[in-house]
Amino acid sequence: MPLTYKEMQDLLMRELRLYHFPIAVNFHKTQADVEEFKKKARYVEPVKPITYCQWEITARMQGQTVLATKEKLGCTNSQVSFGWKDIDEAEIKSQSKYCKDLAQAERFLRTKPRLPMNSIVAVSVGPLADAVMQPDVVHFYCDNLQSYHLAVDYMAGTDTHPLRPMVTMSSSACGGSVFTHLEQSMNMCPACSGSYNAGKTERGELNVFIPGAHIGATVDRLMERIAKTGAASISRPGDPFPGADICKNCPLIIFKKSGTEPEACASCSKA
Repeated sequence: MPLTYKEMQDLLMRELRLYHFPIAVNFHKTQADVEEFKKKARYVEPVKPITYCQWEITARMQGQTVLATKEKLGCTNSQVSFGWKDIDEAEIKSQSKYCKDLAQAERFLRTKPRLPMNSIVAVSVGPLADAVMQPDVVHFYCDNLQSYHLAVDYMAGTDTHPLRPMVTMSSSACGGSVFTHLEQSMNMCPACSGSYNAGKTERGELNVFIPGAHIGATVDRLMERIAKTGAASISRPGDPFPGADICKNCPLIIFKKSGTEPEACASCSKA
């Protein structure tokens, strides 16, 4: 039997020691889609326009599902990403701080991943465990080694290699999700300035995006590794903590029952 989304989230949180809930992202194309979602989901809506990164804070930190429209999105970067705003002079000027000149800012903007104009009517973000339909994207905020484990399991589970992540000058959370949705491929990128200061990625987290259609294969591969080694760690097979920062080949960093001594390290004993 396939795992439920709640079982997937519980496994990922436990085995990868995630700080935040994985986020199920859905792009709702019609009002009928929205009404169907409302019948199935428990959700909240923003009272005032805020950033997309802040919608995701509610999902990843508070465990609530957010359903919102363009009118509640107070970030023009994400409005462009979602096809809710065209690229205009004001948007080009707002991106000029990243670029050599306005011409370059416009070129860079026009090469960002974007949904077709007005192709969706709403976006929902919520904990993976509470997903009421297949997510379009599952978005993780995680550290370096957690992102590495997700990438390796994704590649093995989907028979994909190498991965080719997409990084843009801004729009990491919103544009990163759109890229994964359009390309149907995992994406990994650092926080952009907007998601850092407005989205509160205060631990320096990386963004990992997995197509909703591929999250099952990724989790299945994680379970295969656990069945073989007893734990999720790749860097130290069998270790219950995937981020263990220990030199795996050093004979000194070991623990034995009281009364025994570790082997001497040849390079250390020379001193």
